[in-house]
Amino acid sequence: MIGTKSFEAIVNGEQVKLNIPQNLRLIDVLRNYLGLTGTKEGCGEGECGACTVLVDGEPYNSCLLFALQVQNKNILTIEGLASYNNLHPLQESFLEHGAVQCGYCTPGMLLVAKALLDKNPNPTREEIKVAISGNLCRCTGYSKIVDAISAVAEKGVKR
Repeated sequence: MIGTKSFEAIVNGEQVKLNIPQNLRLIDVLRNYLGLTGTKEGCGEGECGACTVLVDGEPYNSCLLFALQVQNKNILTIEGLASYNNLHPLQESFLEHGAVQCGYCTPGMLLVAKALLDKNPNPTREEIKVAISGNLCRCTGYSKIVDAISAVAEKGVKR
């Protein structure tokens, strides 16, 4: 029998406190306990990046983390990227450049891009390609995604 533990974290700027099974993955807490379904489970093995979230500003595959591993950390999901009624500049750029097709990879791509631009506001196209290399997209061929991230970097927009 798996016991429960107290889980506390800041998720999208809000303090969260839950009692959860101690073997629960972060993606399950986000989707099933907090209703944050923008984080997608693609492979469940850390290979596709669809479940990417930022933990203290660093991208992680939430399918590979036990929720208790991020106890007392700051977690950002796709739902926390935009502010009320205002898309994040990366979201706007993805739309403008046609970098969103089926949308399954988009949340993870956006969060990886945010982490990159927070650390390196002026990445080269090659650095962008390396940053998104852990996120699989079956629709766009990546060029439009790289274009969208590059456009935000060129504008020097940070948020």
